[in-house]
Formats: sequence, structure tokens, C-alpha cells
Amino acid sequence: MNDTQRLAALRMVLIGVGLISVFAIWPLMILWPSGWTWHSGYSDYPLMIVGLYATLGVFLLRASRDPMRHLSLIWFTVWSSIVHGAIMAVQSFGVGMDGMNHYGHLLGDVPALFVVAAALAFFTPRGEKARLLAG
Repeated sequence: MNDTQRLAALRMVLIGVGLISVFAIWPLMILWPSGWTWHSGYSDYPLMIVGLYATLGVFLLRASRDPMRHLSLIWFTVWSSIVHGAIMAVQSFGVGMDGMNHYGHLLGDVPALFVVAAALAFFTPRGEKARLLAG
């Protein structure tokens, strides 16, 4: 894969992740709560998460226009997804305050975060290659 193809693929991943972040998190929390929601009953938490991810999604969509000018955002998304996914993976083995286990997250939002991190990390140029492409 040459640099042009790699950047084109990165743009596609940024668009895909951006659109999912903006439009799909809320429906997934409603349609697949065992894989995407960490509580039962009413909570203000989902709106906060949806707001954060929708905002990130908008910025990822903007970054898709010129990824090399937005490397810090892309790498923030990679590393925050890894950290968030790892924490949720550990928490999924516990019992929540509602008395429920959260194993469903091991098939839902946890792997989704790792897939996002892996795809962005794979296609994002690093080191000298990034400096040359950005220059």
C-alpha cells in the first residue's frame, strides 16, 4: 500500500468513525443496551456519552479532509479508545450497582473501541513518514 492509498484509507476510516460517532451511538444504546449501555432505568450518563462522542465525531469528520493536519486528534482517538476499551473490559467482569453483570459489552462497545483504535493506528503515518507527508 503506497502513501496515497494509505491516506485515502485513513480518510475513509475517519469518515466512517465520525459518522458512527455522530449518528449511531445513541441508537446502539437503545437497540442493544446489553452491549452499549452501562445502566438500567433513567440516567443522565447516556446523554453525556452521546454528546462527547458526537463532538468527537464532528472533529473526526473535519480531520478527514486533511488528516496530516490533525494527527494529534487522530492519535488522541487511538489512545483514548484503547484506554476506554481496556477500562470497560475490566469493568464488564464486575457487577454493577444495579446488580447486573456487563458481559455483553465484550461483544459491543469494548471491541468497537479496539477496532477503531487499530484501524486508525494502522493507517495513520508515524515518525519520519508523517513529517514528510505533512511537509
